Formats: sequence, structure tokens, C-alpha cells
Amino acid sequence: MRATSYNMNNARLMGINVDKVISLTFGVGSALAAAAGVMVGLYYDAVYPTMGYTAGLKAFTAAVLGGIGSIPGAMLGGLLLGVVENLGAAYLASGYRDAIAFGILIIILLVKPAGLLGKHHQQKV
Repeated sequence: MRATSYNMNNARLMGINVDKVISLTFGVGSALAAAAGVMVGLYYDAVYPTMGYTAGLKAFTAAVLGGIGSIPGAMLGGLLLGVVENLGAAYLASGYRDAIAFGILIIILLVKPAGLLGKHHQQKV
């Protein structure tokens, strides 16, 4: 799986069935998402179609805040997002929690478009 994610052509040349690896990756990801959905449903005693929407949106915001493609950046983005949201909810009204999160995202992206730890890659034509 790591070889396929690094370079698909070289993985094919080494004899790895890339299509099978991609299918397996999507299968494992879907199974983990299903298990997480079941656990959340059991925890809240309710299941509805949009129950993971807010968590997914916050995770995407944290990843963009830290820098897409950077795992330490996503971790830093999630930590920063959580701290700022909770401080904002403590000192301001708690109804502004989501507005504070997306406001911080907009400010960071205006200053650093690649995120906090993201790197700007210049493409040569």
C-alpha cells in the first residue's frame, strides 16, 4: 500500500497489483468508517443520515488549517482548532463555536494559503 501510494508505476513494475491495492484501501477505509458510524450511533442512541457531517467538516477544516498532505500539520491544525473553539465558547457565546472555527480557517488561509505547515509547490511547465 505504501509503495502504491508513493509511485504507482514503480509498484506495477515490482509486480504489485495496483488495482487490487486501491480496492483494498477503499474497502478498509469504508469498513473503518462503518465501524465508527456504528459506535457513534450506539453512543447517542440514534442514527440519522447526517450524523457525521459536523465531525467530517471539522476534520476537513483541521486538515486544511494544518496543511493538506502534512500529518503533523493536520495534528497541529486539529489541536489549534479545538483550543480556539473551546476558548471562544468559554469567553464568548457557545453558539459562535462553528463561526469561530471557520473564521480562524479563513484568516489562516488568507495569510498562508498552503496551511500552517503546508509547503507551496511550484510547478514548472
